[in-house]
Amino acid sequence: MAPLVSIIALCHNHARFLEAALDSILAQTYPHLEVVLVDDASTDGSADILRRYAAQNPGWQLLLLPENLNNCRAFNRGLALSRGEFIIDFATDDVLLPERISQQVAAFAQAGPRCGVVYTDAELIDESGRYVRHYYRRDARGHLHPRPASGLVFADVLARYFISTPTMLMRRATLEALGGYDETLSYEDFDFWVRASRDWEFQFLDIVSTRKHLHPRSKSAQSYRRHDPHLASTIVVCRKARALCRTPAERAALVVRVRWELRQALRYRSRPEARELYQLLKELGAVGPLDWTMFALLG
Repeated sequence: MAPLVSIIALCHNHARFLEAALDSILAQTYPHLEVVLVDDASTDGSADILRRYAAQNPGWQLLLLPENLNNCRAFNRGLALSRGEFIIDFATDDVLLPERISQQVAAFAQAGPRCGVVYTDAELIDESGRYVRHYYRRDARGHLHPRPASGLVFADVLARYFISTPTMLMRRATLEALGGYDETLSYEDFDFWVRASRDWEFQFLDIVSTRKHLHPRSKSAQSYRRHDPHLASTIVVCRKARALCRTPAERAALVVRVRWELRQALRYRSRPEARELYQLLKELGAVGPLDWTMFALLG
C-alpha cells in the first residue's frame, strides 16, 4: 500500500486564500492522504471556511485553537493528531500543484530510508495570484546555478539559505527524532534544517510543486528590524549549530552564517543581537578586522 501522507494545514487569517489552498488538497492525484486542519485563532472568518470544508470531507480533522500559538506550537498540535509516514507543513495561503505528493513520495522511495526531506522548486506569486518568478534562478537553458544541495547538507544549510520551505515533504521519523518543531522559537525552518540535516539526508527534486504567495508584511519581509524575535531565534539556532559541528569545514560554514547575520544586525542597528552575534563569532575564533571595525562603529 502507498504510504500515508499527512497534510498539516495551518491557517491564521488566510480567508482570502483559503479556498484555493484547500481545493489544491482535493486536487492531489496521490490517493492515500490524511488532512489535519489547524486554525490558529483566526479573526477573519477563516474558521467558518474550515468548518465547511471539514463538513464536506468527513475524513478531515479540524482543530480550532482558542488562542494564537504561532506556527511552531500550532504545527506540533496538528502533528500530534496525525498518523502519516510523511508530513507536509502546509500554510493555507499557498497552493499545492496536483502531482506534488505523488512525485515527492516517488522521490523518497528512490532516495532510501536515510532521506528525511524531499524539497523542490516553487512558483512565487503576488497577493493577486500573478506569477512573479521561480524560487530558484535558472540560465537560458533552464539549468540551476548553483544546483540546490542534496545528500548530507548540514554544512550547506549553515552557510546559505537555499531550501524553499513550503515545498518540503518530511519523513515523520525525522520530525519525531527532533521532538517536532522547537516551540521556543518564532519560526521553524532554519532550526529544522540544522537539526534534521545533522543525521538525515535531504534530496532536491527538480520540479515545481507549490505556488507560494509573497506577502510584503510577512515575517521574513520584516526580519532584522529592531527587536524582531526572528533574529533572536536565529541566534539560538546558530548556537545549537555550534554544538552540532563536527569538522573544521562545518565550523567554517557556521562562521559564514554568523558573519552574515551580524552584518544584518549592524545594518539595522539591532544592538543586543549584534553583541550576541559578535560574541559568537569570537567564540568561533573568527573575528576579522572588518568585523571589529563595524562592531565598534555601532557604539
